[in-house]
Amino acid sequence: MPARMRAPMADSVLTVATRNAVVYVRLARPLVRNAFNAELIAQLHRIFERLDGDASVRAIVLSGEGPTFCGGADINWMRASLELSQDENLADARRMSQMFRAIDRCSKPVVARVHGAALGGGAGLAAVCDIAVACDDTVFGFTETKLGILPAVISPFVLAKIGVSHARALFLTGERFDAQRAEAIGLIHDAVRMEDLDRTVERVIGEIKSASPSAITAAKQTIAAVGAATYEQTLDLTAQAIAKQRTSPEGQEGLRAFLERRKASWAP
Repeated sequence: MPARMRAPMADSVLTVATRNAVVYVRLARPLVRNAFNAELIAQLHRIFERLDGDASVRAIVLSGEGPTFCGGADINWMRASLELSQDENLADARRMSQMFRAIDRCSKPVVARVHGAALGGGAGLAAVCDIAVACDDTVFGFTETKLGILPAVISPFVLAKIGVSHARALFLTGERFDAQRAEAIGLIHDAVRMEDLDRTVERVIGEIKSASPSAITAAKQTIAAVGAATYEQTLDLTAQAIAKQRTSPEGQEGLRAFLERRKASWAP
């Protein structure tokens, strides 16, 4: 990728910039709290599929422009859904699910920079990222049931983060909750003051850059594979994963660097 890349249109619903092998993807619909519509879903899907195959990318930071990370679904998009048939709603939901899966399956570590509010699909967006750092006054909520619908598409990613018990409490009530509770249940990993938000994100990026890119990708794949496997299947699965990585170029380099008391070749 070039040193700096931006979405081609000034009115794009996303802006994308690259700095020091980190790609910063920002939702750019601040006037509607960065709410999801068909175009935002499509662009997020495309950019994460593209970044997945880019060997020059070490990490991705996902954020929102303006005062809110993501307020969920756009009201006009929701209004239009009233006129859709069940089959059309099914196609609509599948497109959103595929977008979340593109983020979930991305081989690069994805860090969410969350502020203001993360509601409905916005809370799902925080959940699907590998690491989530949030401002300590951020408001969260799986608020779909308040609107007569449900957090279905985001549920695989949210359940993986917070578990069934917290999902039952928060999905059914649709209640809003603060960053401290989000951190306590594992939806986010750090709740920090606004003035520390970017510094904390960059600290996380520094930790990522000190780790082997191929080992990070393998670790993400192993987490997904182990989660879908039976206990018996994990024996061969995990043994093969570590054996493959130990004999890989970066596995060999990492061990040599450790023994020789030097930084590995991928480290800044």
